This record gives sequence, structure tokens and C-alpha cells, in this order.
Amino acid sequence: MEITITKGLSEDRIAIVHADGRRVETTFPKKGFIPHDAVHVFVERELGLKDAFWGMVKAGRHPEEIAGIAKAAGHASASRNTVPDASIVELLQAERLVECFEADQWSGGSGAAADLIAMAEVACHTSHVPLPGLNAAQVAAIRSHITAFAGEWMAAPLGHVARFDWE
Repeated sequence: MEITITKGLSEDRIAIVHADGRRVETTFPKKGFIPHDAVHVFVERELGLKDAFWGMVKAGRHPEEIAGIAKAAGHASASRNTVPDASIVELLQAERLVECFEADQWSGGSGAAADLIAMAEVACHTSHVPLPGLNAAQVAAIRSHITAFAGEWMAAPLGHVARFDWE
């Protein structure tokens, strides 16, 4: 599956081309200085999370469906603080980790890996999911990918396209 993210002013465009040629497109608002869904690529790929956001998209789910799937399967929130269905555990793990890596990047991405792992453990705990295996080497690899991508993305003009392959 090929993923492209096109840099926009107030929102970015995402296009997915599946192996069978099906094409899906959507937009998403900017949440920070780099696209949230790009951070998902780096986290999910490094940790081998096959049933998280991009795995669900590869399996045929539209990106806009996934929040509804998570809500229906028990995604923890202030009003629904319950253990989620097993079908969304990796999705929730990825979401919590992406949020941690985004916060890490916003603060310079240079703190101790153990601190990021501790923050991720608390984040996963609040969503009633275990922290997936995450070690200092993986933290360094994910940080490296995010930092390289961020440097390119932030310097690029509107209309810049980032491409990722998802297997």
C-alpha cells in the first residue's frame, strides 16, 4: 500500500493506493508541525504493530472510520473508561505512543529514552492496554525517523508530498 501525505495550509491531504489499485483519499486538520498520521507510520513500523491504524487501513478500513471503530470497541474516554475489545488494543497502543512521540518532538526529542517509555506506559495504562515492547533502541530509531521527517516537512513548501510504503 502506498501512502502519500500532501502538505496543506490548515489541513493535509492523505491518499492511499492499495495493492489492488483501490484509492482512498481524505483530509485531516493540522495537530502539530508534522502530520500525526506520519508519526503513526514510524511508530507502527518500528514496533511491528500490524493491527493498528495503518494495518486497519490496509485491511480495507477508510481512515475516517477508525475513530468510530475504536469508540464502538470500548476506547477509553472520560465517559467510557472501560477495558477495550481486543480488536483495538494495537490501535490504542499506537495512538498513545504517537501522542508520546509527538510530545517528545515538541520538547526537542532529546530526553532520556527511559522517560519517554515511562510516559508511554502511563498513557497506555490510562487506555487499559499494555505498553507494547518498547526499548531504548526503538525509541532512538523512532526519534531519528521523526526528526529527519520533521526537518524535511517543515522546510518544504505547501503542496510538498511525502510518500510511504506500508507492507
